[in-house]
Amino acid sequence: MATDGALRMLVLLHFNQLGFSPVQLAWLFLLYEVAGIVTNLAAGWLAARFGLAATLFGGLGLQIAALVALAQLDPAWGVAASVTFVMAVQGVSGVAKDLAKMSSKSAVKVLAPEGGLFRWVALLTGSKNAVKGAGFFLGAALLAFAGFQAAVWAMAAVLAVILLAVVLFLPAGLPGRMKAEEAWGGWRSKDPRVNRLSLARLFLFGARDVWFVVGIPVYFQAVLSDGTDEGRRAAFFLVGGFMAVWIIAYGLVQAFAPRLLGPKGQAEETTTRRAVIWAGALVPIPFALALAAWVAGGPTPWLTVTVILGLLAFGFVFAVNSSVHSYLILAFGSADRITRDVGFYYMANAAGRLLGTLLSGLSYQVGGLALCLATAGVMAGASWLSARRLI
Repeated sequence: MATDGALRMLVLLHFNQLGFSPVQLAWLFLLYEVAGIVTNLAAGWLAARFGLAATLFGGLGLQIAALVALAQLDPAWGVAASVTFVMAVQGVSGVAKDLAKMSSKSAVKVLAPEGGLFRWVALLTGSKNAVKGAGFFLGAALLAFAGFQAAVWAMAAVLAVILLAVVLFLPAGLPGRMKAEEAWGGWRSKDPRVNRLSLARLFLFGARDVWFVVGIPVYFQAVLSDGTDEGRRAAFFLVGGFMAVWIIAYGLVQAFAPRLLGPKGQAEETTTRRAVIWAGALVPIPFALALAAWVAGGPTPWLTVTVILGLLAFGFVFAVNSSVHSYLILAFGSADRITRDVGFYYMANAAGRLLGTLLSGLSYQVGGLALCLATAGVMAGASWLSARRLI
């Protein structure tokens, strides 16, 4: 997760510095999200064929391969060649990340103690995102001090050590190969709650990534950099620092979400109703920020401060929504097909990220920050409408 966050910041800031447009920057992450859709959709079959430990090892190994490949990028290549190459490498990275995430999330259903599912899901999800947030700052710092290629090689080396440690010391207990008759088919759940929750998840992450992937980093870098080498370096730290703080805070809120949603051991129906309330609470925040951006008409100090505070509020409500979704998918899913239910759910998650990524570059280039944030509000509203169908 740390290298996943760091790699995103490295690629985004490095290519923005090279003069890529917002739409071109969005294209760099396109295959990453497409790969996530395919990987998660095939999660049930992969776990059935190889077991969860093997898919975890495969995810770590593929991330190392992606980093080594990215280190071969030549600055002399043209725009088309660079975009194509980085898209392909990011696609491999997307497969790697989702193999590791699918393995760990599915294992919680099996390994969590009785009555502790929500707490363990929240802790796993929160810590995962906190580490990923630290990776955003790590990526910006490495780019500023070590440069692009040295940073990529360093991350590959550290991840290789981690993979070796995981292979040697992974505790026993993860499910192995499933029965042959369970390996194929049934990619879409027969439980309508799983499918409706997946749709809500799609729009939830679309609402985040429509500003998170391109719009806000490019806006902040334009505001904070004065065009000099030192100015760009300072902007790297500030942009990476904000993205890191946002993700880390998001992870911490996720970890404490069970306490925010009521007493321990409450009925599943009660948690579901509260999930709908929190989904509705997210909707007005991006619309209010879009209105502020439209009124400002361009970058101003008060707008930048307003956007920072507003996005922190968005992150708090978004984190609670994300955490309760992660609990409900395991609560709704049946133990005998949990990898397929989780895989379908995270396929919807990746589809939302893909949609948000595409719209992030397009909306920012067409209408600036105001349109970017307004689009986020529309998607948040669609997530709330989908969540309402759970009750």
